[in-house]
Amino acid sequence: MAPHNVRWGIMATGWIASVFVEDLLKDPNVRGVSDVSHTIVAVASSSSKPRAEQFISDTGIPAPCATYGSYKDLVADPNIDVVYVATPHSHHFQNVMLAFEAGKHVLCEKAFTVNAAQAKLLCETAKEKNLFLMEAVWTRYFPLSVQVRGLIQDGTIGEVLRVLADNSFGDDVEEKWGSKHRMVNMDLAGGALLDLGIYSLTWVFQTLYHTLPRELRKPPSQISSHMSLYHLTGADEATSILLTFPTSTPTNLPHPGESQAVAMTHLRVSTNVDEKPVQPSVRIQGTKGEIQVFGPAFRPERYRVVLKGESEAKEVECQFPGDGKGMYWEADEVARCLRDGKLESDGLPWEESIVIMEVMDEVRRQGGLTYPENIESTVYPISL
Repeated sequence: MAPHNVRWGIMATGWIASVFVEDLLKDPNVRGVSDVSHTIVAVASSSSKPRAEQFISDTGIPAPCATYGSYKDLVADPNIDVVYVATPHSHHFQNVMLAFEAGKHVLCEKAFTVNAAQAKLLCETAKEKNLFLMEAVWTRYFPLSVQVRGLIQDGTIGEVLRVLADNSFGDDVEEKWGSKHRMVNMDLAGGALLDLGIYSLTWVFQTLYHTLPRELRKPPSQISSHMSLYHLTGADEATSILLTFPTSTPTNLPHPGESQAVAMTHLRVSTNVDEKPVQPSVRIQGTKGEIQVFGPAFRPERYRVVLKGESEAKEVECQFPGDGKGMYWEADEVARCLRDGKLESDGLPWEESIVIMEVMDEVRRQGGLTYPENIESTVYPISL
């Protein structure tokens, strides 16, 4: 049987879009996938059609591939099955709604939206229009992440009671980002939390929340956070979050019955100096031992299982086949969901994306961080 082919339209031509496209173009067989395949049929740049043409040339997308100088023209293309939204997260709500208006399925980069109200409205609209929608948290679909979640569910490290997760980059913020770069620009919903902290929270949620059966998942019962704001723009440059979940995992026992997590992100200090993974970026601690995840939290390459009473730790390397970055796995998930007529992915259901956005809303509330009104708005359409 021929693989189920999905035809993609690419919205935006920045770095993340090029990484995604280059992964899509890799032969699925190299990663052991034979049931789905991908074709890129259109690319749009909001600035100009020549920019889209240059993107196709730079990434090596084979002909035929249409080019557009506006997102409105892109979503109107009848050859597109699903739109990959790779714009800044300040624009996600408006861009996804535009795609929905044209009847297109959507894979939207993380952070999903700027706030939970926007995320809820996107999910409600997807349901109303019978369209697929998924937040592109690529890390969720790595074999490494799937294996780690499986170890937790199997009870390998006992009852998981604490998770420590960090995704930080040590840079001279003034020199590297200045005041206009999207990482610190308030008009683009800049800051460490939405861009980097989402990965720390992803590890917290995929270990302490997602490992439970859906009917037993409960949002954090307590959230406290500290945030440091960047003096040039007011975006957050450092955020630390302490969370308590009312359940433990995997057995959801009444005793001990609670688990805690620390999720951190920073623009001035790194998880590991010079990217040398001397210590884990994620530690998942259970009553029988712990799982340590090495490499950046957004793209870890190995993990270690350390059990009580065992002299040797088990080391597991997880390769990225075909020199890929790892985005092809989330694309494969989208293709399978579309093939099977699903509107959301079991790997990251809408409800979970919304709960994570609600946590970030509360963290921003505690830190006094609000974005411009038009970016926080749930009005569509609105000019940004």
